[in-house]
Amino acid sequence: MTTQPQKKSTITPAEYLTMERRALDTKHEYFDGEIFAMTRAQRNHVGINVNLTGELRNGFKSDQAHCKVWSNDMRVKIEAGYVYPDIVITCGDPQFEDNEFDTLTNPVVIIEVLSKSTEAFDRGKKFDFYQNIPTIQEYILVSQDKYRVEQYIRQEQQNKWEYRSLKNIEQILELKSVNYELPLSEIYWDIKFESE
Repeated sequence: MTTQPQKKSTITPAEYLTMERRALDTKHEYFDGEIFAMTRAQRNHVGINVNLTGELRNGFKSDQAHCKVWSNDMRVKIEAGYVYPDIVITCGDPQFEDNEFDTLTNPVVIIEVLSKSTEAFDRGKKFDFYQNIPTIQEYILVSQDKYRVEQYIRQEQQNKWEYRSLKNIEQILELKSVNYELPLSEIYWDIKFESE
């Protein structure tokens, strides 16, 4: 999804959560006191999200580590505020910020489907935010315009990340932290690119 600045005045995290929990038809991300409205996703973005969610859910049904997939309506707490990743994977008991159970604090894998308006932010500042979450082990970026999946895997040294790029429909994304393999052919099932 795309984020657009809503206003320049700052609000507190508590004010943001109160507002967001009352909102019926819109979602907002929150960074350093500023609110950013989420816009609607394009067809490929939605299709890829559905493919990923479906495959991961089916794969985790018999998972011994009790991993669970959460789609883009589950908020995640970051150091600078709150975000709505496209997909979040938790393992073990999900941990929430409070008793509203709508803000995860222990993601293991975060997946973002890239759009033109958010790609730079997803690659830069948002990834910086995610790296500060102690539980996160992998960050995945999925292109909606071509076959391309990028994977960042946290190494034992907390500030070091291994990078992998997959560009062939025959390749397999290995999510090491949750012991799951996901073929690109499933991620991009029934997805048509503009150039086709």
